[in-house]
Amino acid sequence: MAILIVGSLAFDDIETPFGSSMNTLGGSSTYIALSASYFSDAIQMVGVVGSDFEESHFKLLHNRNIDTKGVQVVEEGKTFRWAGRYHYDMNTRDTLDTQLNVFADFDPRVPQRYQDTGIVVLGNIDPELQMKVLDQIQKPEMVILDTMNFWIEGKPEALKKTLSRVDVFILNDSEARLLSGDPNLVKSARIIREMGPQTLIIKKGEHGALLFTDNGIFAAPAFPLESIFDPTGAGDTFAGGFIGHLSRCETINDTELRKAVLYGSAMASFCVEKFGTEKIADLTMLDIEDRYDSFLELSRIEC
Repeated sequence: MAILIVGSLAFDDIETPFGSSMNTLGGSSTYIALSASYFSDAIQMVGVVGSDFEESHFKLLHNRNIDTKGVQVVEEGKTFRWAGRYHYDMNTRDTLDTQLNVFADFDPRVPQRYQDTGIVVLGNIDPELQMKVLDQIQKPEMVILDTMNFWIEGKPEALKKTLSRVDVFILNDSEARLLSGDPNLVKSARIIREMGPQTLIIKKGEHGALLFTDNGIFAAPAFPLESIFDPTGAGDTFAGGFIGHLSRCETINDTELRKAVLYGSAMASFCVEKFGTEKIADLTMLDIEDRYDSFLELSRIEC
């Protein structure tokens, strides 16, 4: 199935204890699309950039067979920019600068040729815009949504309305507690799933991820890495690997959902090994399958 991805394209200035990277290609939809492109050759993007988004940036996406005809280019405008500094534990960061630029007036318009897409991935954008995108899609087979605490606190009712039309919801542990109003993640999952999404994934950073479905709970470990350079985009890269695997499945069941979580975790583990999209733009399926097998071995017990 084709995958439609709607979210931000951006330039990031990143500082970590292990180095820095300026003018780095980023944005939620960029990470999702690059990650998913290893599993599907039918990736479609809707977003907005300024005239500073150069042909080389589009070429990187096109080299992964990502269709960018839905990306609006605002002449004389500037692309969304973010700057941040990470602390030693990498779970804590300081936002140094945010410039919405053309993203401030983003009005997602889904080209007609995208409107019958089977899988829709809504990146971390205003829930009212997420709803607007869904209104333009005919009959999606699966809708995946991401959000952040800014929207949970700022537009809770709009978010809940959007969640009623979502199949899979991906968020981190602090966002889950904030949205549910409960500190216990198992209780949080039950409360959030009652809002609409029957499949829920709660990411826990270096502690892995939890998958909640009607058939129970699946806990995926995080991959133990010696070198972590930059966690920016890891969550979006996870989403790309997750939905990428599902897009190639003839039948989506609990087993495939669990595999998808491991593929998502594998892709996220590659992302943090270099700055920005550098690592995930230059992988092979052999790299990915080897990392997936390593995830399987982390919890394997021989009887």
